[in-house]
Amino acid sequence: MDYVVFYLLGKKGYMVLLEFIKVFGSEKIAYVVIGKDKNIQLDYYEDIKSICDDYNIKYLNRDESIETFQGYKFAIGWRWIIKDMQNLIVLHDSILPKYRGFSPLVNMLINGEKEIGVTALFATEEYDKGEIIKQEKINIEYPIKIRKAIDLISRLYARLVIDICKLIFKQKQIKGIPQQEEEASYSLWRDEYDYFIDWNISAEKIKRIVDALGYPYNGAITLLNREKIIIDEVEVYPDIKIENRDVGKLIFVDEGFPIVVCGEGLLKIKKARYINNKPVIPVKKFRSRFGGTNDVYSF
Repeated sequence: MDYVVFYLLGKKGYMVLLEFIKVFGSEKIAYVVIGKDKNIQLDYYEDIKSICDDYNIKYLNRDESIETFQGYKFAIGWRWIIKDMQNLIVLHDSILPKYRGFSPLVNMLINGEKEIGVTALFATEEYDKGEIIKQEKINIEYPIKIRKAIDLISRLYARLVIDICKLIFKQKQIKGIPQQEEEASYSLWRDEYDYFIDWNISAEKIKRIVDALGYPYNGAITLLNREKIIIDEVEVYPDIKIENRDVGKLIFVDEGFPIVVCGEGLLKIKKARYINNKPVIPVKKFRSRFGGTNDVYSF
C-alpha cells in the first residue's frame, strides 16, 4: 500500500505528522482528519492544519464527510468514534492491557506508575481490546509534570508509527497478538469534578494530581474560603504532629507560601490563581480553609 491516513489531535498527532514527513515525505499521506478539543488549552489544531497547508496535504475536519479508505489508518490522540475501522490502527497512552479506557496517562501519573508507554493496536468494537501490534515504554521519575510526560510519549508515538509504516510501505503484513485478559485494568473517564482536589488524601498524591492536571490541561481546582481557585505549583512540606488534623486548613506561612494540612502530610502552595488569573499568593487571611471535593456540589 502506497498511502496512509491520519486522524490527528494534540501534540502527539503534531509530532507524528512532523516525523512522518521527515522520514517518508508528505506524498505518502492520502489525507489527514483533524479536530478541536475544547478541554485543553492547546490542542494543536491550527499547528496541524498549518503543516498540511505547507506540504499541500489534504485535510478534513472531523465533522465533514470522510471518504472510505481501504489502506491503513492511524488514530493519534483521537477522542472520537471512527466508523471506518478496516485497517485502523489506534495508538493508546498505556502499556496495554493495563489502563484501557480514558485518560490513561493522567491516571498513571496520579497513581505514581514508574513506567509509561504507548501501544499500537488494531481497532475493535470494544475499546482498547484489539490485538497488539507493537509497544514502546519508558521509565520516569517523580515529580514529573504532564507536559513533560506528553513530550516523552509523543516521541514514542512517532517511533511506533515510523516503524509500522516501514512495514506497510514494504508491503509487509501487519500482525497483532491477542491481549492477556487476566492482566487487563481500566482507566475511567474524567470530568470537571475530577479537577477538584480532595485534601483528605496524602500530600504526595495531591502533588502528583496538580502536576498531572496542569498545562495543557486546565489545572487542579480547589476552593479557598469558598472561592474557586486553580493551583499550578505545589511542594510536599515536612509533616508535623497535629492533634486535630482538620484537612484543608492553613497551618503555617513559609516565606509567603501557605502550608496546608492534608489527610497525610503537609503541602506548600507555591503558585495559585483565581479564575480571573489574579494571583492567590500571598494569602490575605491566615485563618483560611482550602475546600475539598465535598464542597463542589454545594458551591
